[in-house]
Amino acid sequence: MPSLTQSLEGKDLGHIRIVAELWGVEIEAKDALDGIKQISPALLDGDLVQDIFEALPEDAQIAVKELQKEQGRLAWSQFTRKYGKVRKIGPARRDKEAVHRAPQSTSELLWYRGLIARNFFDSPGGPQEFAYIPDDLLSLMPVTTEVAAAIYGRPARPAERNVVAKAGDLILDEACTLLASLRMGMDTKAVEEAEDWQTPPIVLMALLRAAGILDAKDHPNLEAVQEFLEADRGVVLKQLVSIWLSSEDFNELRLLPGIRAEGKWENEALHSRHFLLGILRALPKGNWWNLASLVSDVKERRADFQRPSGDYDSWYLVDEESGEYLRGFEYWERVDGALIEFLIRGPLHWLGILDLAAGEKGEDGKSFRFSGWAMDLLSGKAPKRPRPDQEKLIIDSQGQIQASRFVPRAVRYQVARFCSWEKPKKGIYRYRLEAESLQKAQLAGLDIAQLLKLLKSNASTDIAPNLLQALKRWENEGTQAKMKEMIVLRVNSAEMLKALRDSRAARYLGEPLGPNAIEVKTGAREHVMRVLTELGYLGEFQEMED
Repeated sequence: MPSLTQSLEGKDLGHIRIVAELWGVEIEAKDALDGIKQISPALLDGDLVQDIFEALPEDAQIAVKELQKEQGRLAWSQFTRKYGKVRKIGPARRDKEAVHRAPQSTSELLWYRGLIARNFFDSPGGPQEFAYIPDDLLSLMPVTTEVAAAIYGRPARPAERNVVAKAGDLILDEACTLLASLRMGMDTKAVEEAEDWQTPPIVLMALLRAAGILDAKDHPNLEAVQEFLEADRGVVLKQLVSIWLSSEDFNELRLLPGIRAEGKWENEALHSRHFLLGILRALPKGNWWNLASLVSDVKERRADFQRPSGDYDSWYLVDEESGEYLRGFEYWERVDGALIEFLIRGPLHWLGILDLAAGEKGEDGKSFRFSGWAMDLLSGKAPKRPRPDQEKLIIDSQGQIQASRFVPRAVRYQVARFCSWEKPKKGIYRYRLEAESLQKAQLAGLDIAQLLKLLKSNASTDIAPNLLQALKRWENEGTQAKMKEMIVLRVNSAEMLKALRDSRAARYLGEPLGPNAIEVKTGAREHVMRVLTELGYLGEFQEMED
């Protein structure tokens, strides 16, 4: 950062004289440059700096300490939001009113003493304006233990960590389900109903897109899918973490639940991600940490972490429930705070890096800690897993197939494409072989020979003979039995049925089901009832019993 001399350059002589007066230093200067040459050596005296600091009001001392915690600088917008603005006053008015003797904010008090200056510096998000303490002046400031501890938040209390949710690699199994559903052309509703997702499908698709496993239209890239599904779980989890850590395309801000992003504005998602990781790395290892206090401290000390220019108006974010635009600093908790919570409860947990804990079952995570895999994953190493993917499929005689998480993902992906899906139960994926699902698989280019080979190679026991026979018959003859729901009309006599078939109701009738019964086509019930009345008969509709 600039020195005191550099920080005073560009100030007029009146400003230099104000700084000298407030430090109790006498100067005889003919112009500003001469004044700076005289004042700078005088101010850079350790004892004098100590005296000036101790004479500051408590709020001003706190502001200086906060700058020290942040290596001497803080975003100008954040600093002035907390400690007040420095009024824009011309030299004539400033000198006439002697505003430095009655400053209207802590920022203004420090400004006229030369203890802070403002300038633009490079930051990960681009050039940003900062409040800062001149470098040589900072080195003379008294250092306290409070300044040395740059920790955000506080340890979690026992009541905040009763129910623990350990980080794992369930995201790999969910990715397998998602890829199979996309390959089968399922619609959004069917995908969402496929299982109780830990990682929301929209988030998972964004991550797989960033990994190149899905293309821009969310179609699976078949070669990449095969590599992903066949790779060792630890290796592929490490790859997903590495992609997430470096991706500029994966944008958590546009994935926040309950918020809709509109327009083409840009934010630095990668910078925000690394800012939070930097804070987390500084926390005591192995300790449970309170999430709410960490968010509160970030707001207090680094509120502009994802907004380098302190701009809270340019992003068009809409609350989906109220339709309200979330613009302005007053929505910090709803946007910026929510982003931190989402990163911790979301990607950092789903990718195996953070364990979560809550006070009661069903609550959102109130605290977190690094998982046993975290250091390996964050350093680009594959974590060691105790159980390899070597379990077998369980197949019953009625065509239900069960697959645990430890059945190879590539096997489950293929099985899923031949079957109808049932809701997973206790971590077991459940599928059923049905004529309709086999027909869809056939239309997608799959055949029964592939299925039989897959099942025989990966079943825990021999496949029931009746199921093998049913599959082979279907391959050779197609569906042997059909079942459908229909409306059946029953009448009292064959003559009555003949009269109806000879009437204008004939087009609403289907196949005869005996001498006194006939199928009524879908949606034609009321038409048939009206014609019956015209023929002199009154009918009634009987609801089906469960």
